Amino acid sequence: MKHTYQVTGMTCSGCENKVKSSLLLVPDIMDVEVSKDTNSATITMEKHVGLSTLQDALGGNDSKYQISAQAHSEILEETKSFWETYKPVLLLFGYVGIISLIASWQNETINGELFMRFFMAGFFLSFSFFKLINLKGFAESYAMYDIVGKIFKPWGYIYAFIELGLGLAFALNFNPVVTNLVTLIVMTISIIGVLQSVLNKRKIQCACLGAVFNLPMSTLTIIEDFLMIAMSATMLIIL
Repeated sequence: MKHTYQVTGMTCSGCENKVKSSLLLVPDIMDVEVSKDTNSATITMEKHVGLSTLQDALGGNDSKYQISAQAHSEILEETKSFWETYKPVLLLFGYVGIISLIASWQNETINGELFMRFFMAGFFLSFSFFKLINLKGFAESYAMYDIVGKIFKPWGYIYAFIELGLGLAFALNFNPVVTNLVTLIVMTISIIGVLQSVLNKRKIQCACLGAVFNLPMSTLTIIEDFLMIAMSATMLIIL
C-alpha cells in the first residue's frame, strides 16, 4: 500500500534526505519519496504504519519535522520490475564495461589486467561523481548504515573523495600496489554495513549513487562491493 502525508519543516534537500532516511528505518516501510516543494511524503508500506510511529521516527512531537494526515491519500501501489528499480546502476555498469572492453582490446584480444584497471577507474569516477552532486545528502544517507559513518559523521564526505582519488589513481595507473590495497581495505569495510542491512532486511536507501537516485539496498549492492574487492585482490596477486 502507498500513502501520502503532509510533512512540514523541510527547507532544503538535506531536510528531504533526513526525513526520507529516518522514515526508511521504520519496520514495514519499503520506500519513501519526499518533496519540500509540496511538503509531502509518499510512503510505500508492507502493512499500515501508524501516524504516531512515523512522527517518532522523525524525532517525536518536538521535532522540526511534523507529519500529518491532512493531505493523506491512498494510491494503488505499483510494483516495479528489477530493471525499473535498478536501471541507473545497471546502465552505468553497462557503459563502464563496454568502454573498458574497448580500451583493453589489444592485439585482437582483451587484456584482462587492463580491463580490470579501466573498469575500476570508470566505476569509482562515475560513482564519486553522483555522490559529489549532493555530498551532504550522500553523507547523511551513508551514515545510516555504514559502520564507520555511524561513528564518525564526516566519513561520508571523506569517502566520496576517496572514491574520486581511487578513480584517478586507476586511470593514471598510479602506484598499483598501494591503489589496489587501499581499494581492498576501503571496500571491505564498506561492505560490512551493506551486509548487515541486507541480512537484517532493513528497508533503506542505498547511497552507492549518492542521493540522486532512490535505489533500495539489496543483493545487487553486495555484488557491486564484492566485485571491487575481487578485482582489487586479483590485481594485487598478479602485479
